[in-house]
Amino acid sequence: MTTIAPIISIDELVDHPDAVIADVRWYLDGRSGRAAYEAGHLPGAVFVDLERDLSTPAEVPTSGRHPLPGPEAFAAAMSSLGIGDDSTVIAYDDTGGMTAGRLVVMLRMLGRDAAVLDGGIGLWTGELMDGAGVIPEQLEFTPCEWPTDRLADEAGVAEAATAERGLVLDARHHERFIGEVTQIDPRPGHIPGAANAPWVDNIDPATGRFRSALELRERFNALGASDSDTVVAYCGSGVSACMNVLGMERAGLPVPRLYVASFSGWSANPDRDVEMGPGR
Repeated sequence: MTTIAPIISIDELVDHPDAVIADVRWYLDGRSGRAAYEAGHLPGAVFVDLERDLSTPAEVPTSGRHPLPGPEAFAAAMSSLGIGDDSTVIAYDDTGGMTAGRLVVMLRMLGRDAAVLDGGIGLWTGELMDGAGVIPEQLEFTPCEWPTDRLADEAGVAEAATAERGLVLDARHHERFIGEVTQIDPRPGHIPGAANAPWVDNIDPATGRFRSALELRERFNALGASDSDTVVAYCGSGVSACMNVLGMERAGLPVPRLYVASFSGWSANPDRDVEMGPGR
C-alpha cells in the first residue's frame, strides 16, 4: 500500500530526503526530453524516458501509442534508474505533471510510494544541475503483473460509457475531444458517451499547482463521479489521463481505471464508433 500522498509540494521534499527524484519531461511535438534534462534538472534527479522506460512498442494499432511495458521490462527500467521495491519516487516535469503523472500512476498501482512534485521544475527556485546526471546504483525492483482492477480494456470502456452508473472521462483538450483538431489520432472525435475532463483543468492557472482536494472533488462530482460505480480515465495515449487518475485520488474519490490504449487505440479499430461534438 502507498503511504505518500499523490501530490506533494516542493516544501515537502525535505520530508523525503532519500527519495528518488525523477525528471519525466516529454513533448508531443517531438522536442527532446533528454535535452531539456541535460540543459537543467533538479539536483540528483534521474531522467525517465517515457517512450523507453514507461511504454513498449505497440504490436497492433489498437494497443495505442504508449502501451504499458511488460512487468519484467518495467522492473528492469526502474532498477536501472535506482528505483527499488522500497524506494519513494517523486516525479516532475514542466507541464504541471502531465507526463510525470504516468510514472506515478504506474508505481502507485503496483503499491509503490510515488508522487508528483506540485508545480514541477517551473516552481523550483533552487539551483539546477546540467549535464548527463549521475549513474544511479541499481536496486532490486520485483516484477509485478499490472493489476486488472486498475485498468480498463476496450470492452470495459464501451460498457462503462453506456452504463447508467458508468463514467468515462476524456482528458484531452476540448478541441480534440469535439473533433475540431485531429492531431495524431487516427480519427477525430471521442469515445461515444464520454465526458470531457481536460487534464489541464486540474491545475490552477494562477499558481501552476494542483487545485485543492475540495476544488477537485467539486470538479469531478460535477462530471458525475459521485453518481458512478465505474469511472474510466483516458486521453490520447494513456499519458495525460493519469492527471485525472491522480486528481480523483487527491480529491478523496475512488481511483478510476486507466484505459491505456486510449483514443489512439480506440479510433484505430474500425469497428468502434467515434462521436463528434460536445458529448456527455
